[in-house]
Amino acid sequence: MHYSNPFKNFKNDIPASVVVFFVALPLCLGIALASGAPPFAGLIAGIIGGIVVGSISGSNIGVSGPAAGLASIVALAIKDFGGLDNGGFEILLVAVVMSGVIQIVLGLLKAGIIGYYFPSSVIKGMLVGIGVIIISKQIPHFFGLDENYEGAWDFFQEDGENTITEILRIGEFISPGATLVGFIGLGILLLWNNVLNGKSKIFEIIQGPLVAVVVGIIYYVLTMDAGYWSISTDHLVKVPVPEDFDSFVGQFRFPDFSQALRGDVILVGFTIALVASLETLLCVEATDKLDPRKRVTPTNRELIAQGTGNILSGLVGGLPITQVIVRSSANIQSGGRTKMSAILHGFLLLASVILIPTLMNKIPLSVLAAILLVVGYKLAKPSTFKQMWKAGWRQFIPFIVTVVLLYFNFLLGVGVGLAIGIIVTLYQSFQNSHFLHATQSNEDGRNEVKMVLAEEVTFFNKATILKELDNLPQNTFLELDVRKTNYLDHDVIEILDDFREKAKNRKINIKLISERGIIENPDSFLEFFKLRPIQDKFKFKR
Repeated sequence: MHYSNPFKNFKNDIPASVVVFFVALPLCLGIALASGAPPFAGLIAGIIGGIVVGSISGSNIGVSGPAAGLASIVALAIKDFGGLDNGGFEILLVAVVMSGVIQIVLGLLKAGIIGYYFPSSVIKGMLVGIGVIIISKQIPHFFGLDENYEGAWDFFQEDGENTITEILRIGEFISPGATLVGFIGLGILLLWNNVLNGKSKIFEIIQGPLVAVVVGIIYYVLTMDAGYWSISTDHLVKVPVPEDFDSFVGQFRFPDFSQALRGDVILVGFTIALVASLETLLCVEATDKLDPRKRVTPTNRELIAQGTGNILSGLVGGLPITQVIVRSSANIQSGGRTKMSAILHGFLLLASVILIPTLMNKIPLSVLAAILLVVGYKLAKPSTFKQMWKAGWRQFIPFIVTVVLLYFNFLLGVGVGLAIGIIVTLYQSFQNSHFLHATQSNEDGRNEVKMVLAEEVTFFNKATILKELDNLPQNTFLELDVRKTNYLDHDVIEILDDFREKAKNRKINIKLISERGIIENPDSFLEFFKLRPIQDKFKFKR
């Protein structure tokens, strides 16, 4: 597969990488805290997800890093393994390394093909659902209520609140300074998006989010002693600041491989691998749909890239990695063209940790919340609901179920949405197995019935076809047309073969029309179709 030169689009990728960096920074830290892990572990995962996974991946616009969907799994595992300060995190790192190995194996086994079978309605529901979650979770941060970690996206929170009750409590804890600079940042973003973009190249190179963050830092510095309008340090980014090189190196933690053969560790490794792979494949499908250039990501290569990233992340003390929709959509919305934007955002995270952690800790969270509010709105535009409603109930039901349940739990929303999407697909397959046209009896009393089989007829269509055949009256002329059929399940062919015997007794004549010719009352349908096994299925020569 051909990929464009990653250095060709630097003028687009550099500004996009800056925006992704500002989105990723609080999420890396927040997801680490939500996972019960050290904040530095989230930054490690973000750095490796950007630089390593971004380099290996075949995705042009996907961005990888720690994911909110894995936070509860990681937190529970650390607790079960003994706790953060009693070796539990070091044992978790073993499971993270294992998950990476499993993902590479899945990629080599071509398991990534699963990603191509997610229903479009569920993918759109996931995008809208995540957009709704971003908006509702960022509203408290926008007004200075930061009790819930960034990235803790489940509806029911560890602090006893839920998403809605926390929003209702904003009035009790509102921070005037954080709120004011949040609105200033949001105004800058809207000005850039709706007015300045396209006016001059300078407004494309210098993105609105960068200006909003710089203004936020300036506001914090200028109002430090302003009392009522100042911003408390509780409402700022909190990047770990090492005192010297030794304390920086001391932030790295390493897996305890002496626990590698424990059954519960292996189970967690498999769980992380499966959930991370599912999230990644879902995100790949979603980002490919959002990509203005409609490029297709090789899913097996993506699993290998994610697996490599998880091995390295686990080895140096990082959280598990997946491709993540929030950062990926921010990349697309900011004009990212190639994988360089994802890679550069990883280097920016690395620089923020090593060179300018103190400066990063002057960024107000409310400004970053404003950036995420814009990202969330673009994912959850009201027009999408209208579009899915017009598409019909078969599209709308899986879509809206995914949106609603995703709001409460990511895995629940996606899982139930996929299940409903599959059921609807099977129902459609059941309904569309064939076209039947019957004419009135001729003068000789003979009925004429024409049955045209669909392009693909599976065992799910057995019942419908069997019912149609059994309902044919005596003295019928059946014209069976399979010229459009590319796949005919063995079970269906057996039904036709069994019906051949019934047809003789009921004076039903069968005329079989195929690309190989026309035959009346074939002696054997099995022989006619000349079955041959291909990849555990049966295809036939028409």
